[in-house]
This record gives sequence, C-alpha cells and structure tokens, in this order.
Amino acid sequence: MKAGTQRLVELDRRHLWHPFTQMKEWQKSTPLIIERGRGNWLVDTEGRRFLDGISSLWVTVHGHGKKELDRAIRAQLRRIAHSTLLGLGNVPSIELAERLVTIAPGGLKRVFFSDDGSTAVEIALKIAFQYQEQTNKRNKKRKFLAFTGAYHGDTFGAMSVGEIDVFVRKYRPLLFDVIHSPYPYCYRCPVEAGNKYPDCKTACLDVLEGILKKHSGELAACVIEPLVQGAAGMVTSPPGFLKGVRRLTKKYDVLLIADEVATGFGRTGAMFACDAEGVGPDILCLAKGLTGGYMPLAATLTTEKIYRAFLGNYDEYRAFFHGHTYTGNPLGCAAALANIEIFEKEKVLEKLKAKIKLLKDLMKILEGLEHVGDIRQRGLMAGIELVEDRPTKKPYPARLRVGHRVCMEARSRGLIIRPLGDTVVIMPPLSIKEKELKKIVKIVKDCIEKTTT
Repeated sequence: MKAGTQRLVELDRRHLWHPFTQMKEWQKSTPLIIERGRGNWLVDTEGRRFLDGISSLWVTVHGHGKKELDRAIRAQLRRIAHSTLLGLGNVPSIELAERLVTIAPGGLKRVFFSDDGSTAVEIALKIAFQYQEQTNKRNKKRKFLAFTGAYHGDTFGAMSVGEIDVFVRKYRPLLFDVIHSPYPYCYRCPVEAGNKYPDCKTACLDVLEGILKKHSGELAACVIEPLVQGAAGMVTSPPGFLKGVRRLTKKYDVLLIADEVATGFGRTGAMFACDAEGVGPDILCLAKGLTGGYMPLAATLTTEKIYRAFLGNYDEYRAFFHGHTYTGNPLGCAAALANIEIFEKEKVLEKLKAKIKLLKDLMKILEGLEHVGDIRQRGLMAGIELVEDRPTKKPYPARLRVGHRVCMEARSRGLIIRPLGDTVVIMPPLSIKEKELKKIVKIVKDCIEKTTT
C-alpha cells in the first residue's frame, strides 16, 4: 500500500462515519479509496481500475468526466457558484424549471428544488398534506398510502412512507402511521402464496382498490416507486400495474406521488418510468440522475391546480413554508441543464434499446445457477436474488451475508457493485459500452458461482 493511501486509510478510520455501515467492521477493513474516474471506470489511490457497476450509487448517467458536464459547471463557476432563491431568482434554476416542465409527464407545471431524494419526497408529502388542508376546511385527508417494501429516503416523512424494517425499525416511535398496500413482488407474492403473474390477474390491484374504497376519505396521497422498487431488491412491477394505480387513485380522488428518484433519467429505458405506461402523477420527485451524477440537486414537480391552492394574501399564511439553503443551486442547475441537453443531442434513450436487450440476453447465463432464485430487470436496472434453496425459495440466513460476499469477490476482479441483502444489483451508467456490460455479467456469474458453491 502506498504511503499516501495508508495515510488516508488511517484518517478515514479516525474521523469518518460512513452511511449504512457497521463501523466496527469498517475499522478492521482496508477501504477502497477512489481518487478519480473516467468514462465508466473508477480509479483508486493505488492506481487500480474498477468498472462502476452501480453508477456510484445510481447517480452517474453519462459516465465520469463527461466533458459537456465539466464544461457547464466551469462556465457557471465563472459567473456565480450560489445565490439563494429566497426572495431572489437565479438564471440556471429558472431555465432548468422550464426544461423539466417540458420533458416531464403531462400536467406537471411547477418545480420546487431541493438537495436530494429524501428531501424531494419530504416536500411532496408536505405539499400533498397542505393542499388537502387548504382546499377543504373540513378536510380529514391527512393520511398517506404507500406500498409494501417501499423505500423513499431517510428523513422522517420519507421513512414513514417507507417499509423496509432495517431502515425504519429503530425510529418507528417518531414516525406517522401509514396505510400499506401490497406491491407486486411477483417472485414472493405479498397477496397469496403461490400466486403467479399473469394468472393472478394482478390481484394486488384488487387489494389496492379495497383500501382506497375504505380509506379514500382520509387519504391525502398515495406514494409509489413506479415500475421498480429499488432498495427492496430491484422489484419490478408487471405491465399495467402502474397504470392501474393511477386509474384507481383518480377514481377515489387520492393524489398520486411518483418517486422517480431512482428510476428517472433513462434508468428504465424511458426518460421517466411514468412515461412507459403513459401515467401523469400529481406530484413527481426527482434527484440522483438529475445532474448526471455530478451535483446534489433534487426537484419536486406538481400541477398548476395544486400550486394554486397555495396562493393567497400574506396574512392567510397559505404559502409553502419550506426551503433549503441550497435550493436551486446554480452549479447543480447548470449541470442538470447540460445533462438534459446530452440526452437530446446524443439520442441517449434511443441508443439504450440495444444495451437493454443485450443485458437481458446476457442475464440468461445466470438462470441455470443453482442459487439464483429470481432475475429482475427493467431497462438498465437489474437485480439477481440469491437463495439457499431454489425450489422452495428459501433465503440464506442473514448472518452469511452472501450478497455482500459476492460483491466483495467482484471487487477483487475489478468490478464495483453493491448488494441489497442477498440481491446483487447491476445498475451501470447509461453510457456503459457493450463489451463492458459483457464483462460485468461475466464477473457477476463467476462470483456467484464461487461464493455459493
């Protein structure tokens, strides 16, 4: 180990507290320290190269060191790095709001900026709640409906509408109550064991309608991760489910919040997951890929109807009393504008089709592996669920950390990926090359075989 790397390792152990990490284990490990990146590759302080198989936690869109993004940020730096939106406007935030409205699902006309996915969701929840309060003085629509297996972030509102126990268990006394409906995790049907799609006729929608029929008078909004539940293990919903949710929420007059923090900006093959089924939500949450993975920036989009419910005289206090220091940060907005321009100029979505098909074809080599229970893919988002016993779908004991071991083995072979429990995630930048995609799947296959046999 180089002296410079050793120094950084020691300082890291002495001062840093890493997210979602048991630091007792971390202190005993030798961390990989990334120093630079180019294209779809990362380079550590030892000079070793690694394929970025998770888009640096699902954010990198066009690769690292994309010259158009670099150039946009440098150009904005020559003007101003930050200016508040409290009582002022700034050029990039105004231009970005206009661009987002242009490319977003129909009906979304207003943009509220923040910093990350959790805050985008938090804002959506507060907007939905306050909207209901201000449109009906006898309003009792103060609850939210979310889906089983959901993850929407780590702030308190976002945790409340989330359901992954390991993330929220310790904080439950601080969270508000939420009504849950089953998300179609078809490999392990949450409605009835043994159900299989399409024979089940999407029974989870029948359950949802029952809940909406019973509770619509008290529901402010329904929150969903459209098409793919990311942190749940890349759980993909069957065709028509999202459209069914939109139809039912309209039928029972419940606002629909689409959390596209992970699925937005081409990840599922469309610009937004909602586009794939022609769905227009009442509120849309964006982050991660918004700036191409360069800067922390998020946006919550909503309809003109919702926006107008917040208008009034000053002393009516109908305004949305929410904000962030870096709301509409010019550097982030400049990067986001350049990101959208790249999508258009390079025809990114059109070029994705071949890569998505290739990934689907490549994943077939995993189907015969003894401990691969389920393979889920939507666009360039994929998850391989590993099980101890394939016929019974019996999961591995958590203490074995099989998914983690597969990913550590992959790291030793030059690939950086992360597991979600025992689901191995593949989510490379959209700029991934075909030969790199082949390399990723080959490494994952070899690592699964070595770890599970």
